[in-house]
Amino acid sequence: MSVAGHRVEPGRIVVGLLTGIAGLLFVLQPLTGPIALGSVAVHPAALSPVVLATGFTLGAVVFCRQGYWLFAFAHAVFAIALLALLVSVSTGSDLFLLVSVAALVAGSGWLITQA
Repeated sequence: MSVAGHRVEPGRIVVGLLTGIAGLLFVLQPLTGPIALGSVAVHPAALSPVVLATGFTLGAVVFCRQGYWLFAFAHAVFAIALLALLVSVSTGSDLFLLVSVAALVAGSGWLITQA
């Protein structure tokens, strides 16, 4: 798709929207309080990392399909680290906390060597 002579990529737009929604959920926390999702009341700040992890995961797929392997790997590393951190917090698991930190450190170290 092209708009005003620029190529518009729907996948990247969705990733950007998810990132923006994650930020908005985080910022809205003090203003809204808990939000009812069915019968459960959830704080917007608790939903923010879930939406951000979804955006990172989608970003990894989008960049991989476009052949941008370094960007795909970066998104995948941060998606894995964030998801492991979410599991760690929700279950109280030290193992997942260790996995999230290890994924973040190892992935970041590898990305630095590629620069």
